[in-house]
Amino acid sequence: MDEHVLETHPAWLAPGAFRALGRRRVRVSGDGPLADTVRDEVAWACARFGGSVSADGQPADLVLAISGRSEQADDGFLLSRDGEVTTVLADGPSGLLHGLFEVVRRGEAAFGPGPVAERHEPAWQRRMADHWDNIDVHPVMGQVERGYAGGSIFWRDGRLRADLSRVRAYARLLAACGINAIAINNVNVHATEARLLTERRGEVAAIAAAFRGYGVRVHLSVNFAAPMLLGDLPTADPLDETVRRWWARTTQRMVEVVPDFGGYLVKADSEGQPGPFTYGRSHTDGANMLAEALAPYGAVVHWRAFVYDHRQDWRDRRTDRARAAHDHFAPLDGGFRDNVVLQVKHGPMDFQIREPFSPVLAAMPATRLAVEVQATQEYTGQQKHVCYLAPMWSRVLGEAGRWVSELAVVANVGDDPFWTGHPLAQANLYAAGRLAWNPGADPVAVLDEWIGLTFPGATDGLRRTLHALMDDSCLTYEQYTAPLGAGFMVRPGHHYGPDVDGYEYTPWGTYHFADRDGVGVDRTRATGTGFTGQYPRPWSDRYESPDTCPDELLLFFHHVPYGHVLHSGSTVIQHIYDTHFAGAERVAAMRDAWRETTGLLDPAVHDRVTELLGEQVRSAEEWRDQINTYFFRKSGVPDLKGRRIH
Repeated sequence: MDEHVLETHPAWLAPGAFRALGRRRVRVSGDGPLADTVRDEVAWACARFGGSVSADGQPADLVLAISGRSEQADDGFLLSRDGEVTTVLADGPSGLLHGLFEVVRRGEAAFGPGPVAERHEPAWQRRMADHWDNIDVHPVMGQVERGYAGGSIFWRDGRLRADLSRVRAYARLLAACGINAIAINNVNVHATEARLLTERRGEVAAIAAAFRGYGVRVHLSVNFAAPMLLGDLPTADPLDETVRRWWARTTQRMVEVVPDFGGYLVKADSEGQPGPFTYGRSHTDGANMLAEALAPYGAVVHWRAFVYDHRQDWRDRRTDRARAAHDHFAPLDGGFRDNVVLQVKHGPMDFQIREPFSPVLAAMPATRLAVEVQATQEYTGQQKHVCYLAPMWSRVLGEAGRWVSELAVVANVGDDPFWTGHPLAQANLYAAGRLAWNPGADPVAVLDEWIGLTFPGATDGLRRTLHALMDDSCLTYEQYTAPLGAGFMVRPGHHYGPDVDGYEYTPWGTYHFADRDGVGVDRTRATGTGFTGQYPRPWSDRYESPDTCPDELLLFFHHVPYGHVLHSGSTVIQHIYDTHFAGAERVAAMRDAWRETTGLLDPAVHDRVTELLGEQVRSAEEWRDQINTYFFRKSGVPDLKGRRIH
């Protein structure tokens, strides 16, 4: 393995994490590129820590082998312990790779007493990272849209980077957490990026080659109007035969340079992006056309369900953005080809800190569905705030995971030395991969894995502090930002920091309807937008009444008086005051706890986290003061505890 991968922060593959494996005698059996990758990993670890690579027939403490002669990319493996020998028996080459990283995760425990045999296989066969990278620096969104960790790891100055060794290091990180597919460019496909499909496809091939050694298959975001933009056709009508032939020919040419090409990711008829509606066609018409072009190569089209009216009249209380995806797509169930995957945001709005799961996930049993989560912290602190998102994702997967067949995560990576800007934000991408492999995994246990891999040899004190900061950090963030499921309340455009009415009179459909008497959106069947009726029972009944609606979602589903008493016993207005004071105090305590870890880890990591915790304290106090002041001035109701509100 090339030492160059360690020039940047190693994230969850710190060299020390390989110590237990690298001290042993290890034998690897298997052929092909992924088996060669496993050999390289083992050879590197043994050279570093004094172990040895055993030839066939020689004694070994760890045996990594493929069962039979399968060359299929099967991910599963059997991990067993017989006497003094640990064995990984993989279903195929990718299982060999995943089995290796399971041994790394376990460290010394992989070589001690334990179960005789454990079967490991992923819940979902495709586990995908979506990058929102641009080739050119966009004048508003920058090079990585909603990116908070520097520029793209793929492109620089409008060109593919000459050195892709960091991309290979990234492939290694993805494989180690279970991710096996990646879309490399922004779903908002601009003019330059559209050409990745045609004359710049060689760049796709080069990036795919960097990922291939770790079993990560490359996908490409495409512009639905590409036949017009790139092919000089007068139309992009999905039922036009010349358009269909153009896509078939263009796809064939892509596969010629990327033989394991994964497929297309499409944002269509959404926020100004072109789509089939232009021609009076449906989403099934558009998606199925692309699926037809991809089918001969075992590739798929991911068609995003993020479709809504972004030119809504704020005066219209019947139109409800939350309803839009279900209204558009639920009637189409059963109409998509087998290699179409409908990609659905986990909530009905847009990656807020508190939303119910999207009802689309429960409404389309005859359609392949991927649930989309967002590791890049667009609305959750933009990688300036500690906000471990796995508990939120776990809650969604616990309710809706039964209906989906894939997970896609919007990645939070850039060319920052720490990959994610905030070193602790690495845990979100790691957790997304682990939950995609096992949706039932305990988020705290996943975090503990990440700590062990990122800070091998961490003292008990450092481990306790990291858990204290991170375990409940998404709840802390929720405490000092938008209350009780109201959502948004952020600065328009960049989405950082508080602005309670920032989106209230805009066409984006993101309203809270606060007035002098109360706050919240009436989404009931009885008197509101009817959104609750899009859910099956028991959720439709639970959300319909304020008496049964969970407190944390009350303002998402109901407009209630400030004096409404929550299940907790507090009134809505007092809850707002209490949680915002508590959230800001909690962040200050996090900063104080982190100061005690000086000398326990890499000073560069400690300094970056210290700096960002200072910003989180400042921002949490600003959120506290703006939210509390706003609702005090709206309601005229004082804080029962007499704390200062401006």
